[in-house]
Amino acid sequence: MSSVDTSLPDELASSVSDEETEDQLSKDVIFELLKNRRRREVLTYLLEADETVTLGELAEQIAAWENDTSVNALSSDQRKRVYVALYQTHLPKMDDAGIVEYDQDRGLISLSDNADLLMMYLDTDSHRQDRWDRWYASLSVGGGVLIGAALLGVPGLASLPTLALAGSVVLAFFVLSLAHAATNREHERNVDGKLSRIE
Repeated sequence: MSSVDTSLPDELASSVSDEETEDQLSKDVIFELLKNRRRREVLTYLLEADETVTLGELAEQIAAWENDTSVNALSSDQRKRVYVALYQTHLPKMDDAGIVEYDQDRGLISLSDNADLLMMYLDTDSHRQDRWDRWYASLSVGGGVLIGAALLGVPGLASLPTLALAGSVVLAFFVLSLAHAATNREHERNVDGKLSRIE
């Protein structure tokens, strides 16, 4: 069996020093790691698992995704192909770059601290989506129903001044907008912090 080169390309290997993998990565290294679909699938699986996984279960799930089937329906050849590629090539590269922690002897893999630098480039369903549109829509519908009910004379609401109800709805929109702005500012700070760790 021929040995497989697990190193990063020469031009990239020099850009990944021990000091750099602790705090930052170059864009070249990030894009080199992300250009391979299997490595993106490793990140996706580890992000969804949110814990240490075994090489066997990781290889099975990636093989199932690649063959558009379930884990139970995989053939041994399909499993083996992915297992060997992960074991010999992809996981060592990702470990060298400080993206995953890979214990090759025990076959255990988990995300490392630098993984967040790659996650912002991935489009995965597991990422939490900020759905502020739903909050604004709910508040619009709720406010409209409340004011409409007061205008129609619904008991309990008819005794309240319509102007006070409208003012309450406007105030609720103002509070929601402040929360949205604060969340966006925090998100921008997080992204800026990650980008500052990329050369």
